[in-house]
Amino acid sequence: MRRRLSLTMRLTLLFSLSSAAVLLGLGVLIWLAMDRHFANEDYVILGDNIRLIQKITQERPTAQLPARLAEMVEHHPGFVAHVQTAQGQLVYATKGYDFAPTLAAIARLKPNEDTLVWQQNGKQYRGMRALAKMSDPAAAPLRVVVGMDTDIHAHFMQAFRQSLAFYTALAALASGLFGWWAARRGLAPLRMMASRASGVTSNKLDARMPVEAVPVEMADLAATLNAMLERLQDDFRRLSEFSSDLAHELRTPITNLMTQTHVVLSQPRDAEKYREVLASNAEELQRLGRMVSDMLYLAKMEHGITLPSEEEINVSDEVRALFDFYDALAEDKRVHLRLEGQARIFGDRLMLRRALSNLLSNALRYTPEGKAILVKTKEQAGAATIVVENEGKEISADLLPSIFDRFFRADKSRNRADSDSVGLGLSITQAIMSAHGGRISVESSAGRTRFILTFPRLAK
Repeated sequence: MRRRLSLTMRLTLLFSLSSAAVLLGLGVLIWLAMDRHFANEDYVILGDNIRLIQKITQERPTAQLPARLAEMVEHHPGFVAHVQTAQGQLVYATKGYDFAPTLAAIARLKPNEDTLVWQQNGKQYRGMRALAKMSDPAAAPLRVVVGMDTDIHAHFMQAFRQSLAFYTALAALASGLFGWWAARRGLAPLRMMASRASGVTSNKLDARMPVEAVPVEMADLAATLNAMLERLQDDFRRLSEFSSDLAHELRTPITNLMTQTHVVLSQPRDAEKYREVLASNAEELQRLGRMVSDMLYLAKMEHGITLPSEEEINVSDEVRALFDFYDALAEDKRVHLRLEGQARIFGDRLMLRRALSNLLSNALRYTPEGKAILVKTKEQAGAATIVVENEGKEISADLLPSIFDRFFRADKSRNRADSDSVGLGLSITQAIMSAHGGRISVESSAGRTRFILTFPRLAK
């Protein structure tokens, strides 16, 4: 497997390549500017020499031209000249220089072009052509070609290229070192965050990232990680509490089953006693089965299970159906059931019925004889609200924040032999509301307790 480059190394290479690219680009621009500058200077000098030759040809007789041109050319090192008549008769040519490449380059010029460049003997020449009038006005103008080698410029440009390559390499190296230092220093907060994250374990979830101590660009990451750790710590705490509560809840009925079974088996007993013990064991087993069923249902709801079905539901019809189911129990406890208002929601009928059943069951359990349970439904502001209200002893304010926790019971002794509740009803109701996109809240004051279900989606 190919080893991946670290972020520090990537930033270092990026610094180096960027610096090298900028310096090379700047060097090329300078090189092109200098080359144009030297070319302009050369053509200015060639233009001056052309005008000097034109002056000589106008002032001197034809017979004196070769000597005078030779004298002029000798005073300009690196300068060559070629002069001929319109008929092609040579008037003057620099000695020891082969003008064949020059004339070939001239032949390739367009009629409106006067400057040219050619290579000869490993050197580059710049040249210019023009016409020169003779001293005899009747004579045809002479064809003049002048040129000069650019060797001195070539040496300078070669030295410049070498210097550019050296300083570019040096700058890339320096930028790389500086980039490495800057990257190491800039990424130090990330290493610190990684170090803290590596120390997070199931027993140590309280570590947090230093949001204020890191650069602004990393503050969002640190805050996000802190929020994640906060959620993990909260979920782990709830899981630990759930495991502890579950173990406690399961231990009680299992201990009862084992104790009763051992006692009845300790000595021979009559059939009636065995039946009593088996009946008691059946009640405990039924409670265990209900607890397991509720836990499975709650697990499905809390893991984002979508609604099995969605339909328009008339809440009042569902409440009346539940009243019919609980009517006998309410009559036995002398509790009145009342319904007010109308509302519709869009959701799962069975889940809604289970949520309302849990609330009504709790209300019946804690409502004193002769009192009433009121269910109010209404639609307003794009939402449907269901309120289950009962008279009776208020819930302590310090218990309200925990009332929807799993296995929550107001009595801390947990000794509920007279009750078939396992403490999961309100947790299941809250999960059902979350699945519907709604919420549940509770209020308890002035001798009344109200559970408020809010559904944000009305019937479609």
